Parts: sequence; structure tokens; C-alpha cells
Amino acid sequence: MKLPTIKSLYGRIFAIFWLTLLLVLIAVLAAQNSDPRQQHTLPTAVKAEFAQLSEKVSAEVSRMHGTLKQKLVRLQKKQPDRKPVKFYFTTLDGELLERGHHGSGRMLKNFTSLADDPEDPMQRLYGRWMLAGPFLINDGSEQALMYVGKLWREKPPFYVQILDRPFQLLLVTMVVSTPLLLWLAWAVTRPARRLQAAAERVGEGRFETDPSLEKGPREFVQAGASFNQMVTALNQMISGQQRLLSDISHELRSPLTRLRMANALAIRKQGESPDLTRIDTEAERMEQMIADLLSLSRMQLNSHAEREEFTLTELWETLLQDAEFEAGESGKILVYNTIPKAKIEGNGNLLCSALENVVRNAIKYAETKVEVSFSQNGRDLTVSVSDDGEGVPEDMLGDIFRPFYRVSTARDRQSGGSGLGLAITDSAMRQHNGSTKASLNSLGGLTIYMTLKALN
Repeated sequence: MKLPTIKSLYGRIFAIFWLTLLLVLIAVLAAQNSDPRQQHTLPTAVKAEFAQLSEKVSAEVSRMHGTLKQKLVRLQKKQPDRKPVKFYFTTLDGELLERGHHGSGRMLKNFTSLADDPEDPMQRLYGRWMLAGPFLINDGSEQALMYVGKLWREKPPFYVQILDRPFQLLLVTMVVSTPLLLWLAWAVTRPARRLQAAAERVGEGRFETDPSLEKGPREFVQAGASFNQMVTALNQMISGQQRLLSDISHELRSPLTRLRMANALAIRKQGESPDLTRIDTEAERMEQMIADLLSLSRMQLNSHAEREEFTLTELWETLLQDAEFEAGESGKILVYNTIPKAKIEGNGNLLCSALENVVRNAIKYAETKVEVSFSQNGRDLTVSVSDDGEGVPEDMLGDIFRPFYRVSTARDRQSGGSGLGLAITDSAMRQHNGSTKASLNSLGGLTIYMTLKALN
């Protein structure tokens, strides 16, 4: 049979709180029941021992002369002061026949008022003396009650000592409650850690649902279900947006192809002319722009699904070697430092396109030299690409990562390109929980910084 569980978080906290109090209360009550300073019924063996003792006392007073009261007073006076066992006597009405020694009258009065039934003798600790009784004394004609006091040489039990010290009682309470509180903390933090890890994955661009989020206390189950719904909605929204962009790009290609065919027929019939050449150039540029848009939409559509682990060397070394060759063909120099031995997780095609766009851009606009530099600080990995070209105006540095943005310098429309290269780079970095930044360098050209998180 499966035991019922408390599903809600507040229910668990409430149950643990009261369970802890209940355990402490039970422990305190159990300790009090075992406290010798509390009144207890005599154990059977001790009761039989004292019954024999009362018979001996009864036999002794039977041999003495006088009334029972006189006999008991004389017997009590004969007890040595330092004897570890003392006898006290009262009438059947509870009147003390002789005051106790060493100021013990108060404790005798207290005990005799509580224990007055010889059929049910009791015992209780007063300071260093354990009192027990009453026991019936009979000399043949009269009856009286006897109480026995024993010198208590034992230390109180450990749990009784704890009750006498509030600080120790608090410490024991904390020790008892610690396992329960640790279990409660574990039950609370485990789903919270799962939710935190899922949020970090989303922050890194991995929009993945996690069924384990819908386990644990009811509040976390609800939060996990809402989180998974949010991730699903984000996936649908991103996929829908990218598919829409892809569909629009495909639809634009058809009239653009017809336009170029018509332009080619016009050139064949009428011959070359500046206007027809301009139309063909713009149509070609638009076709290239659509191709870049399609490439961008494909990469963004699958960027969070197609993720693998790569070393930086296997990801970018071949790309840099090809770029070095391309720069040499253009009469320029490309240099790069040692690639760190780090790993990164992400979409390989998108990460390659990100660096390739920046490097090719730098080769195109550099005068003589391009520098690619890698640096790592903890998990932070930075790649910088610098050229010695004309750069861009400083007030436009924040805009060059916008799609289709152009500046009115050497990096303008006459140089070709669709204006999507740096936008693809910036999008790739953001999808991998990274960032891009541009600045002017000491050579007067442009430096692009790309920052990513390497794996631990």
C-alpha cells in the first residue's frame, strides 16, 4: 500500500514544522516521566523490598513498651545523623510524629500530602534524598505510616540534565529537527535547481522542454509546466517567424528570375545600355540578398536543435587557413595567434559563418593586413578581428550589426554585399549566449570582438 504524500510546498513546510514540534514535545514528556524528581509508582521489586523492611520495623516496635506513637518517636530519634537510610513516621491522618532531620520537614510535608496510600506507595527525589512510601506499621494494637529516605548518590539521567539547561535543550531540538529540515531543504531546492538549469539553457539559446521540471511539490510542478509551455510557445514563434521569412524569400525569387529573364531579352533585342545594365546589377544584388536571407533563416531555424561539442581548433582552424590563402591572393596578409584548447557547444555551421563573415569582411576592406586574435579568461572566450582599412564613423559602430545597414564610406553599396554578414554574426553570437562589439583600432581600421562561453 502506497503511503499518501504531501504534494504542495506549503503543506510540506507546515507538516515538517508541526512534526518537529511533536517530536520535541514527545521527547520532553518522555524525559519528564523518567525524571526522578517527579512522583512515580514504586517498581514491584522495590515495593517488595520495602514491604519486608516495614515488617521488620513492625516486629521491632512490637517488642518495645509504650504507645505506638512513643515507640516510633524513640525509634526515629535513635537513627544516626549520617546514616544513608532514614525512617519517618506519621499517623494515619498524616501527622508527622517527629520533624525530619536537617530541615527536611518541608519535603516530608510535601511528599506525605501527595503519597498517603499504603496500597500504592510512591517515590520522589528531593535534592539528594529519595523518599518512598507510605508503608503500613502495625504493633498489634495500633497502626502508623512509615516513609523511607535514601541518600541519592547517582547523577540525574542525561535527558534530565538537558531539561535543566535551556541552551542544551535548544541544541538537542536543533539536532532532532536537522534531518527533517535538511530533507525539506533538499525537497525545495532540487526542483528549483532543475528550473534554474532549464532557464540557463534557454538563456544559451537551447529552447528545450524538460519533463523533469514537472516533478516535486505542486507549486514547482505548476511552474515547470508553465515553463515548458513557454519554451514550446517560443519554439513555435521562432519557427513560424523563420518559416515565414523563408517562404517570403522563396516567393520573391520567382518574379526576380522573370525580371532578369526579361532584362536579358531586352538586352538581346536592343543591345547593351546603361539602364539595362543597372537593372541587371540591382536584380543580381537582390538575388544575392535573398540567398543570404534564406541562409540566415535556415541557420536560425535549426540553431538550437543542431548543437554539438567542438574544440575551437576543429571548428575554426580550417576556416582561418582558407582565409589566410584568400588574403594572400588579394595581396594582403592575415595572421592569427594560437587557438586556445577549449571546447564550445553550439551549431557548428552558424559559428563558422559568424567568424567567416567577419574575416572576409576584414579582408575585403583592409589595406594590407588582417589580425585575428584569440584570448580566454576563465570560461569567457573572445575572438577579435582587426583590419587596417578606413573603418567606419564612430557614431555608427553600434548600427553596423543591423540587417541591411550600410555606411557612406568605403564600406558602402559600391563594394557589393547584401549587408547581412555582420547581422548573421551578431545573431549567431546571441543565439549562443554571446555578444558582438565593434571599435576603431590603432591602425584606423575596424575591430570586431566576438565573445562566447566555453565549456567547463
